[in-house]
Amino acid sequence: MKTLEQAYQEFDYGKLINEQLVGNPQSINAYIECCERFVGLNKVALIWEGKNGESSQWTFEQLAQASGKLANYLQSLGIKTGDCIAGLLPRTPELLITILATWRIGAIYQPLFTAFESKAIEHRVATANTQLIITNTEQRAKLNGIELPHILTVHPQDFATTKDADFWQELAGQSAECAPVMLSFADDFLMMFTSGTTGLAKSVPVPLKAILAFKEYMRHAVDLREDDSFWNLADPGWAYGLYYGIAGPLGLGHSIIMDERAFSVDHALEIIQKYQVSNLTGSPTAFRMFFGFKEKFNASIKAHLRAVSSAGEPLTPEVIHWFNHDLNVNIYDQYGQTELGMVIGNHHALAHAIKVGSAGFANPGHRFAVLNQDNQEVERGEIGTLAIDFSQSPLTWFKGYGGNNRKSFVGHYYLTGDTVRLNELGGVDFIGRADDVITTSGYRVGPFDVESTLLECVEVLESAVIGKPDPERTEIVKAFVVLKPQFKGCHQLNAKLQEYVRSRLSKHSYPREIEFVESLPKTSSGKIQRNLLKQQEVAKLQQMQLQA
Repeated sequence: MKTLEQAYQEFDYGKLINEQLVGNPQSINAYIECCERFVGLNKVALIWEGKNGESSQWTFEQLAQASGKLANYLQSLGIKTGDCIAGLLPRTPELLITILATWRIGAIYQPLFTAFESKAIEHRVATANTQLIITNTEQRAKLNGIELPHILTVHPQDFATTKDADFWQELAGQSAECAPVMLSFADDFLMMFTSGTTGLAKSVPVPLKAILAFKEYMRHAVDLREDDSFWNLADPGWAYGLYYGIAGPLGLGHSIIMDERAFSVDHALEIIQKYQVSNLTGSPTAFRMFFGFKEKFNASIKAHLRAVSSAGEPLTPEVIHWFNHDLNVNIYDQYGQTELGMVIGNHHALAHAIKVGSAGFANPGHRFAVLNQDNQEVERGEIGTLAIDFSQSPLTWFKGYGGNNRKSFVGHYYLTGDTVRLNELGGVDFIGRADDVITTSGYRVGPFDVESTLLECVEVLESAVIGKPDPERTEIVKAFVVLKPQFKGCHQLNAKLQEYVRSRLSKHSYPREIEFVESLPKTSSGKIQRNLLKQQEVAKLQQMQLQA
């Protein structure tokens, strides 16, 4: 196995373009890179599991035919290069056809997560000046009252009343031949939005240059091999599911799995076993759920599961240990953002030191730095803000929010807003979002450390930790805990959890307050919204002060 250091030394941006792309910086099309180049090889591109028990497989040839027909229909509406086309669809073949057809005509694909309601959709389509939304009957009502030039619906009910064009009827009348529109690396092919946890979601246009970075992450960090059965658990309505569940693997000519059903441990297990999944990626939320119901996982999975990658939030040590010792597979932490793609990780395909709980090292083609309050790089062992050095990161592509809002940049550094420690190996230990870090009695406490320790307790399914305002200590550590179904919250369990964290972590880090809750607030992409929990505590404190 090549070492990470060798990969750094051998990195050659120009050579990479020639080896990995059909196109080049001056002439490229995402449909060609992710579909057309593999036509004629008789390869399966999509494995689909429907919500009603149906399933099908689509080859690159079949997707080329269907996307060509849809591309011609789009052009017949007057949709042109650079226009935004949105998909408000579940994980179905129509979604993938929509994406490929959009790219084929040089338009920009905009994902709309199916859990969004009208307000979230309206903000995104208005910001992007979206020209068409492709949806289905289940989602269609969300678009009532939203001004849109065009709507295309999959199998609409009461067709005469809705006046919507029907997806498959329109494709039936079109030719499958449609010449791809060639663009440059600087032209956009995706219109993403941040998750909007601290305000209105901001637009993140993604240029075609990003395809090269997506593929390199799949090759090095995920170690996607030709003979792998690959599944990305993340929804393509969000960055990780779209970048690395569709664009990245298809760009390598690899098949993808789409399960239309809502996530559950039982559904996931069914897919993993049915398709003998060997390479699995997803979010820590999903893997925590796996761990919470680990009794459902039998030894048969060991025979085929080879590599597991996690992105979104740090993994907890007990989840890592369970995968490693019970399932005999390495699960690795990796780090990225919607604005960056994946830029740091523990790499399945490259040999390097692995530190449990660390986000790892820069992906080849990237360089990170940890900056102090004066935006100077810190030494090993010190804490600061994680930054990406764009001057020494040829695979980076972020241009700014809305295309030109670069408030997250300081000089040639992009500031992630995450607080990390530059560890003894030269890698990154994640501490938390800058506004998540707790200051208590002069100590800084990362919420993930406390959450991870709580999850070692057999009673705990999920936990979220915040700093609750306190006049004496600035903040105290407060934990919100979701228990497994067979356990009930009580004073004795509260004391047991407190003592466990105190003995395992530190006296200043244990949660002085624990609140047992049925669920935790999360973004649509599954990240815990600690800011909402903190806002609730601040509001309670203000109310008490008013009453006093």
